[in-house]
Amino acid sequence: MTSNPLKYLPLSESTAYILLALAEPLHGYGVMQKVENLSAGTVKIGPGTLYGAFSTLEGEGLIVKVDEVDRRKSYMLTPTGKSVIKEHIRRTEILVKNGEMTRGW
Repeated sequence: MTSNPLKYLPLSESTAYILLALAEPLHGYGVMQKVENLSAGTVKIGPGTLYGAFSTLEGEGLIVKVDEVDRRKSYMLTPTGKSVIKEHIRRTEILVKNGEMTRGW
């Protein structure tokens, strides 16, 4: 059973991109690259920030370690993590819609 995604919101921009990146299993360096690509270079996450986020997100049950080869750990979204990022996107779409209506400022 998935817990209530609202208790994890709002997400920071960095956390949202980390969760998006982990829609498929990735290790830390892969996540850093994917976040930079997904964000068109607007979000860059360093190793210290990323591994702290991994620890927090894993503790909250939003991601899970799926593999470890040598010292490279790969993580992936849990069902709860998927619910959280989907709700974050839904809320962001509302913000974008309202922002588009005010472009004439």
